[in-house]
Order: sequence, then structure tokens, then C-alpha cells
Amino acid sequence: MRKKQPENRVYNFPDADLYVQCIERLKYAKRDLKQFEEYGYGKSKMETFYSRCEQFKELPNDDEVVGDQMIVTQKKYDAADKLRAAIRSLMTRVAVKYHNKSGRYRKFGTAKLGDMTDAQLLFCGRRVARVARQQLDFLADVGINEKIISKVVDAYQAFENAMHIQQDRVSERDIGVERRVEIGNKIYSELVILSNIGKDIWADSDEVKYQHYCIYESNNEQKKKRKAQKEEEELDSLGSYRG
Repeated sequence: MRKKQPENRVYNFPDADLYVQCIERLKYAKRDLKQFEEYGYGKSKMETFYSRCEQFKELPNDDEVVGDQMIVTQKKYDAADKLRAAIRSLMTRVAVKYHNKSGRYRKFGTAKLGDMTDAQLLFCGRRVARVARQQLDFLADVGINEKIISKVVDAYQAFENAMHIQQDRVSERDIGVERRVEIGNKIYSELVILSNIGKDIWADSDEVKYQHYCIYESNNEQKKKRKAQKEEEELDSLGSYRG
């Protein structure tokens, strides 16, 4: 079974701008409801479009999701530090009994503890607890007991849980991005339809109302248009002054 390919955004401006443009066009369409009905685009369709826009607005944006992801990632880092501390504490006792080049010491597999990946660290925690229990009779005289081993067990279980939570947040972010893109694309397609109707209604009769239905593809285009309008107004003002 082929994996579904992620959908790409069909609009090139922020989601917040898409929402605002949709609401603005809907207000104009409501004003021009009578003309829109002649195109088969009545009040019911406008309300459906509006509901979809409101649904889109309530979706958590990427900043929110990334923030949650950063929080659980930090918790995973903290859990990893606690696991390393528990392992080092136990291994300090082991080193009192066995030389760190001995087979009994190396059996714990804690070399390069600080450079381990998450998976390696988790496996190391499990191994340390298991091997410590196997050698408990030999290590009792250096203070290693079930209480010390349980600290390692509790630490690696907490770390494993933190790893799962972080992975869940990563997956949730991917799903959230896909959903937001999917709904955003549907809204944009509906916006294009509504805007094309509006422009067609006023194309030959009212330039101002025609402009009400023009979609600005980016903030830069909006800035250019505002600048052009300002320059035109300044020229008109200068011309009237000379007159």
C-alpha cells in the first residue's frame, strides 16, 4: 500500500492572512448577495464557507505545536540526565569493587555514556540494572542493593516514557500540519471561486467594488498596491493644487 503523499499549500501567504481575506470577501459577498444568487452562490454556500473558515481559525498553529514539542523534548533531556546520574552513581560503586578495565566492569556497557543516542542510553539503563542484579552477591559490600538498582530502573522507565511522549508530539505536529494545509487549500479554492464571481459582477460597472474581490497573493503585493494608491493620491492632490 502506497503511503499518502503530503499535500502542498496552494497559496503563498500566511494562514492568518488567508482567514482575514476570506472574511473580508464574505462580507462583500453578503453585501452583494442578490447578484451572487444569480450565479447559484447563495446565503447557504456563504454560511458553509464561513463555518469552514472558523474551523480553520481554531486549528492550533505551528508555533503552538512546536512549543509543546519543545517542552516535552526538554523533559526528555531532563529524564536522560537523571538516568545518566543514576547509572554513574551505581557504576562508581562498581568501580570500587572492580577495575574499569575488568570484564565484570565492562559487562555493564557504560563506556561513552555521555555520547549515547536515546536508544543506546535506554538499553544501557536496562542492561546496568540487569547486570547489577546478576552480580548482587559480589557487589553488596560496596553498597549496591535493590534500592540502588531501583533508582536506575525508575530512571530508565521515566526516560522511556519521556521518549514516547516526545515522539507522539512529533507525530501530532506532522498530522496537524497536514490537516491545516488540507483545510487551508480547500478554503483558498473556495475564496478563488467567490472572488471570481465578485469580480465578474462588477467588472464593467464598478471598479472599486471589483477591487474588493481581488486576492493579494502576498504581503509584498499588498504593500505595493498601498504604495501605488498613495502615490496616485499624492499626484492627484498636487494636480488639483496647481490647477
